[in-house]
Amino acid sequence: MDRAKVFYIGALKPLGIGLIMEVTAEETGGDAYAGFGANDKAFFWIGTGSKPRGGTHVAFVAQTRSEVDAFYRAALTAGGRDNGAPGPRPHYHRHYYGAFVFDPDGNNIEAVCHHPG
Repeated sequence: MDRAKVFYIGALKPLGIGLIMEVTAEETGGDAYAGFGANDKAFFWIGTGSKPRGGTHVAFVAQTRSEVDAFYRAALTAGGRDNGAPGPRPHYHRHYYGAFVFDPDGNNIEAVCHHPG
């Protein structure tokens, strides 16, 4: 959990997403959770529960292509592994620009901008 928190704090910062709140295992009577988001609203959660089979793919929307580039650099610096450098992905749609990394637990994390250049 600590390793994942450090990764997401670093990787999501360029997207304006930060750690909003944490809930301990003692508070829930089971698993611990950390909520990330913006404007005091958590919308992405990680936890100590078991991982679904095959991992998870999460895409975060970036407002600009430079935010996608910054996410990719920050995610690699925070301990992620490359899963697709920033660039256009026209097979998704004409303006799709994304970058992909594996987080420290092997989940596929993406930042995507849907706006042209």
